Amino acid sequence: MSFRTTFNKIIEPFGYTIQEKSKEIYDQDGLRSIHNHDFMTDPSFVKAYQRGIVAAGNDYLWHWRVHIGLWAAYSASKLAGDFVECGVNRGFLSSAIMEYLDWDAMGKTFYLLDTFCGLDDRYLSELDIQTGALEKNKRALENGFYADQAESVQANFSQWKHVQIIQGSIPETLTSVKTDRIAYLHLDMNCSPPEVASLNFFWEKLSPGAFVLLDDYAYAGHGSQKTALDDAVETKNSRIVSLPSGQGLLIKPL
Repeated sequence: MSFRTTFNKIIEPFGYTIQEKSKEIYDQDGLRSIHNHDFMTDPSFVKAYQRGIVAAGNDYLWHWRVHIGLWAAYSASKLAGDFVECGVNRGFLSSAIMEYLDWDAMGKTFYLLDTFCGLDDRYLSELDIQTGALEKNKRALENGFYADQAESVQANFSQWKHVQIIQGSIPETLTSVKTDRIAYLHLDMNCSPPEVASLNFFWEKLSPGAFVLLDDYAYAGHGSQKTALDDAVETKNSRIVSLPSGQGLLIKPL
């Protein structure tokens, strides 16, 4: 029995069914939903998403993940503080955000931190290694998913003025972020120690109500990151919400 047939049997008593038209079903990036996703046709979203594709050189069908990122960034743009992304790769999400917000008009700086050559195995936990982080890293470098040098990334971001690209391994480079106030923090490093180190380092700099977006928090195969980040925020009297997009979201308490 197909997913559609099974699910329709469950929801038909409530007056809903999954329609045959594929445009009425969102089915990408591990997320299948019949719920409203008309953001995908919003002109400002389309323009931002296309800019992300230009940065990455590919469309990875991350529409809902990018939708969440754009919402968090837009909300954070109303707060005092700069933007920080730890784990940039080729810059899909950060490029989309800067396009979406008309970045140079914001009066904020976007700090972009990455090795630009994949994971640094010195900063992998045992659980990261056990769950295949090294093998995933090798494949991502070999197939070109990961950037293997910073020059092309710098060229991508040359469109904007208020950008600081910081190359190197986290936590070693965290002190290079010269800001006292952060409104938006995005963590996407595919391993837990650098993500925990970043969250701890920037926590006191986060504005009240600041948005912390965790790209892989709930994503399949990334349990080591969820466990480590849950433990980290426990000491901060906070909680991370798990999103069906595979992300996690944390808002700094007021």
